[in-house]
Amino acid sequence: MADQTAFTKGHGTENDFVLVPDLEGAHELSAEQVAWLADRRAGIGGDGVIRVVPTAAAGDSSVREQAAEARWFMDYRNADGSLAEMCGNGTRVFAAYLRREGLETADEFAIATRAGVKVVRFEGTDLIAVNLGPWRLAQPTIARDEGFDALVHLDGHEPLSALSLDLGNPHTVVALPESVDLDSLDLHRIPIVNPVPAHGTNVELVRPLGAGHIRLRVHERGVGETRSCGTGAAAAALATRFWAGGQGDVWTVDVPGGRLRVRALPGQEVELAGPAVLVADGVTPLV
Repeated sequence: MADQTAFTKGHGTENDFVLVPDLEGAHELSAEQVAWLADRRAGIGGDGVIRVVPTAAAGDSSVREQAAEARWFMDYRNADGSLAEMCGNGTRVFAAYLRREGLETADEFAIATRAGVKVVRFEGTDLIAVNLGPWRLAQPTIARDEGFDALVHLDGHEPLSALSLDLGNPHTVVALPESVDLDSLDLHRIPIVNPVPAHGTNVELVRPLGAGHIRLRVHERGVGETRSCGTGAAAAALATRFWAGGQGDVWTVDVPGGRLRVRALPGQEVELAGPAVLVADGVTPLV
């Protein structure tokens, strides 16, 4: 990697990212470099890092296979440097960057991720929708009258019942009982999930507000609590819909960083929509 690298800082409902353009596909980022870029005291600061790279130049052969559909690969890493399948809010920020730089010019186009091709659509100037693709219950045979397949342990509380979903990345959604105040929960420590997920999990804590309307907080795998999580918002809406007997296809999801729209699509797919903001550009040395 060169001594200096360009970067752009952006966020989607305050879930923030450092984007690093690698338009020739020649400069991999190490886990240590990613962690430094994401460091809020010593680096640029963000919940994750996105390398912008041509799909055809991706190191992963399964990603390169997406090049016929998607020109650009969202090489997403968690703040601790670990690889992640994809990021819902990150897809919108990535799409906004591609449009601003003239790398994509259409109102609808595909991007490549480790979780497969995702199609983004610009709705005016303030909203970007992305089809997150297929989702499934981690335990597909679970019945609605059971409703839960995991327990989540938080400091100071009895174990909380939860439902596990796969949206290309893993989620565990907690239906908070009325006796537990969402705002007072301490998410500084990693929630303990039982049974232990093989590859970790994002944990969403949900409070219903009304028909088709929920509020949540989230602890992201490899990051900690974030102001928003796009796939987490989708997982929370889908879990709440499951508990409601499959009622409701459009959900408003309030997160600490703003508001998102989740839409259940035919064919067991789901769409996420929300804003994306590019806030700063610069250059930085890499340690």
